[in-house]
Amino acid sequence: MHTRSTSMMKITRMVLLIAASLVINACQDFLEVPLQGTLTQSDFPTNETDALAATNAIYYILRESQYHTGLFPIDDILSDDAYKGSNPEDAASTVGPYENFVMFPTDAWFANWWNTLYRGVLRANVVIEYVPQIDMDEALRKRYIGEAKFLRALFYFDLVKAYGGVPLVTKTAPDFTQVRATKEEIWTLIEQDLTDAIQALPLRTAYPAKEAGRATQGAAQALLGKAHLYQGEFTLAAPQFDAVINSGLYDLEPDFDDANSVNGEFGVESVFEIGAVDGLLEGIENGTNYYANVQGVRGTPNRGWGFNRPSLELQAAFEANDPRLESTVIYLGEVLDGVTIAGDGPTPDETRNENGDLIEIECYNQKVWTPGQVVAPTQGHNRRLIRFADVLLMAAEAHNENGNAGVALTHLNRVRLRAREGNAAILPDVSVTDKTQLRARILQERRVELALEGHRFWDLVRTGNAPAVLGPLGFITGKHELFPIPQSEIDLTQQRLDQNPNWD
Repeated sequence: MHTRSTSMMKITRMVLLIAASLVINACQDFLEVPLQGTLTQSDFPTNETDALAATNAIYYILRESQYHTGLFPIDDILSDDAYKGSNPEDAASTVGPYENFVMFPTDAWFANWWNTLYRGVLRANVVIEYVPQIDMDEALRKRYIGEAKFLRALFYFDLVKAYGGVPLVTKTAPDFTQVRATKEEIWTLIEQDLTDAIQALPLRTAYPAKEAGRATQGAAQALLGKAHLYQGEFTLAAPQFDAVINSGLYDLEPDFDDANSVNGEFGVESVFEIGAVDGLLEGIENGTNYYANVQGVRGTPNRGWGFNRPSLELQAAFEANDPRLESTVIYLGEVLDGVTIAGDGPTPDETRNENGDLIEIECYNQKVWTPGQVVAPTQGHNRRLIRFADVLLMAAEAHNENGNAGVALTHLNRVRLRAREGNAAILPDVSVTDKTQLRARILQERRVELALEGHRFWDLVRTGNAPAVLGPLGFITGKHELFPIPQSEIDLTQQRLDQNPNWD
């Protein structure tokens, strides 16, 4: 029986054909051009226009709904910062289990995320493999390959942090019998890709406004620092963060709200974000993004599905009078941009346990709010994957671990200064220099500053704090540090991919 017709083979052919169809006019905003035309694999890519089209095709992966952990923000829901949300019945059997770590390798979200990330890897491979062969402007060739390597590293970063060692695919025609590479091999590829990207990519100021959202040298430096941080390589991480901070090209938005709002799109705090266009255009091919749609206010106004509800534990984690709480959580009765939040009728305003204790209230993630009263504008939300506050806090963490408490405090307190909004009576500067105590303060600041942005679960896992914090929610040490390899992938490869520990 012929066994090489795996999902990876199908994806490879599909990637080449889809990428080939993206013939994009270079003078147009690359976020707003729909899929056009058709080409065959044999005549793609062969010229400079094809090279641009193939590069833009990689970015389209970031706007696919399943790029975001399979559709739902399951990494937030796995943490202590969020509940499933929506109404009690909606996706109770599919998304609900993530609240208590009772999900299975057959769950669709694991396979959806895995497949989407590998489509991104394979599209990046098209550029990395074929663009060097094209007779074209040398500066553009260098940049396109740099963009592709940054994006491939970004996709593999998600794969290795979530699944550990995974198949290492660096060619458009990979070996379909290969098994999982080690996580060390994946990290090595990520580091090399980002090192190459740093050398190839321009500064953010080199792009015209219509090209906002493309990978930059600063984004590659930040992601390389993050890769080292996740491996506990603090001496290697710190210089990368320092390069971003000292470049003078990034800063904190004066208003915390604008770090994630429409007003701050591609602003001074944005190191790398996913651009999107208003959903009135409809359809992923036109540049929409369903990340905010999934989390938007449910009911009145109808702004989305209402998943990823801020937990009471998260709300209690903010210091007294921290303005960021109000900017993170939408409460019933609140008025935003002239719109009163009435909420969802089938969803209880309050949920209590058998002892009568309050355990949940209807509320929503304000960081994905866009002005309007209908769903479509939420699909134009730009998700910030790396923002400058995150870089400052990662730099603070790395410097603290390296014994440089003074530098760590400077970065940490810079974040707190913005947060207090000029009110000297709140959020006083942190002054502790003991490494253990300062580490805890930095991680606490990450929790409230970056709440509901997809960081908390991974921070708990990488720092070893997940068992203590998430154990009461069902986290099992030696199992839940990694997601399961999708069972569909194990089956398609005739069991060549082995499962992660304790998921069998």
